Amino acid sequence: MTVLETLTALVTETVADAAGEWDVAGEIPAGVLRGLGAKGVLCAEAAPEFGGLGLSGTDNGALTAHTGTLCSSLRSVMTSQGMAAWTIQRFGDPAQRARHIGRLTGGDLAAVAFSEPGAGSDLAAMATEIRREGGGIVVDGTKTWITVAGYADLIVVFGHHEGGGAVALVPASAPGVRVTRVPEPLGCRAAGHATVVLDNVRLPEENLLAVAGQPLAMLTTIALTYGRLSVAWGCVGILRACLTAVARHAAQREQFGKPLLGHQLVARHLAELYAAERTATFACERASRSWDSGSPEQVPASVLAKHVAAGNAARGAASAVQVLASAGAAGGHVVERAYRDAKLMEVIEGSNEICQLMLAEHAASSAG
Repeated sequence: MTVLETLTALVTETVADAAGEWDVAGEIPAGVLRGLGAKGVLCAEAAPEFGGLGLSGTDNGALTAHTGTLCSSLRSVMTSQGMAAWTIQRFGDPAQRARHIGRLTGGDLAAVAFSEPGAGSDLAAMATEIRREGGGIVVDGTKTWITVAGYADLIVVFGHHEGGGAVALVPASAPGVRVTRVPEPLGCRAAGHATVVLDNVRLPEENLLAVAGQPLAMLTTIALTYGRLSVAWGCVGILRACLTAVARHAAQREQFGKPLLGHQLVARHLAELYAAERTATFACERASRSWDSGSPEQVPASVLAKHVAAGNAARGAASAVQVLASAGAAGGHVVERAYRDAKLMEVIEGSNEICQLMLAEHAASSAG
């Protein structure tokens, strides 16, 4: 078996039929997450020199999609962990990379903190401050809707610093850190969404990544490119789960003396789901090839993939609920979860509207 096949089998075995139970409970057992993390699943692109598996973006995308097919909450943890490792790998010095990425490939869990009460789509409006003081750093601010923060050992915090931006690595156990879970979120209910209050958190200067002072917009764009591509692949997984559920139900369920699939309006839903999954997959594959090659197109390609995949997943999940009707309306059912999870994907890592603005800007610049 290839490394990808081994990891895919491990995720299948670990999730089994527990995703619905995790969703209803709003929690994935911490031992499950730490076990997958220690086996390299949660940040599989991390370099082998840091204890990672060194998967390509394309192979990691396939793993992410498979995980999204089974459990979007677990996929969200994978996105967060991978984005944290990527951020440290890009922005840290050699000592920071060795120490902190090694933690993430060893079982520790990480959240990445961008959004705030006054800064969602407009990340330049962040109020969080990271400043040098007394030979160390001090972090002050409030971060909202932070995925995995409810489980995290480490929180990767973006904020303003000396006229630019910075990234601080904040232990969740540090004095002044308060983490409060979001009760009953709309989607990805077991992904550990939380509000993080950082009240005069004092840390050694080594917890400030080496890029301190660079433009905040550049730092967030680099990190979010990874996150958008991961979310896009997760949406492909949602579409595949819905496609499977609809195909099976439409073939087995009979109404008016024939299978649902024999009714043209139902067959249309299945056809559109198939087209949505294929379109999203092609967009993600192109973006991952750009990522792996280091192409300058990787940023717009990741935005396109995220926009197409999230929109398709939301519409596709709605169609799946329509076809399954009451059979798919129970809490924790695969299409009921997909309906809620997919809608959230249209908001996170760049809302539909932000993606459209970015794509319009790219199209205008490309046209000269």
